[in-house]
Amino acid sequence: MKCASILLIICAFSLSLGNSARADTTSYAGSLSSASDIYTATFNISGPTPEAVVIQTWGFGGGTNAAGQSIAAGGFDPFVGLFSGTGTSASILTDTSGNPLGTSDLLSNFASYAGCPPANTVNIGGGVCGDITMSAQLGPGTYTVLLSDAGYIPNAVFDNGTLGEGFSDFTGGAFQTCNTTSSDTTCATDSSQWAFDLTVGGSPTPTPEPSSAFLLGLGIAGLWLLLRGGISGTSGIR
Repeated sequence: MKCASILLIICAFSLSLGNSARADTTSYAGSLSSASDIYTATFNISGPTPEAVVIQTWGFGGGTNAAGQSIAAGGFDPFVGLFSGTGTSASILTDTSGNPLGTSDLLSNFASYAGCPPANTVNIGGGVCGDITMSAQLGPGTYTVLLSDAGYIPNAVFDNGTLGEGFSDFTGGAFQTCNTTSSDTTCATDSSQWAFDLTVGGSPTPTPEPSSAFLLGLGIAGLWLLLRGGISGTSGIR
């Protein structure tokens, strides 16, 4: 009887450890209809304690996602943002320093979220990383992941606002990634394909906090105009 009681305690303790470390991962993949299209996914955290949330994109450099699927390289370099709530009233989440949880390789905070590895780099006049790893600790609530082209950036990033503020479009109407060096600029035409894993729960992977100086404003627009050759004027959320 005593042995059975001890075994029950051990089993219960092991189960509690398993539950505390359990993580649910969902793999998403698809394509955008244009460079000014977006994709959103919503998820819930029921609580009562904060849980780790990790987003890993695969569409640009390719790799093997959490579902074991081989994702081909060649998709566009994405913007990824985490928002609280849904629809146009969803507000961008921030880190402990008040910096928005949104990035693309056009923003100077990208180095803190670069997702290569586990995603691969692409040779565009040298190895280029366009994929993203983003992690956060989130409490109970409903959240939205937004994915768009790297040059189609929600204005919420610039003022810690909402999706209702629309988007700034630096794409020039095309999926394209350029690598600029001191002597040359090499560009690749990307496909409309995207892929990412969303993991909720388990142990968090700390993400270095980026500096708020990444809000480059017109500097980003000027660089993107140079690389992509123009701005198309539509913005908003479908």
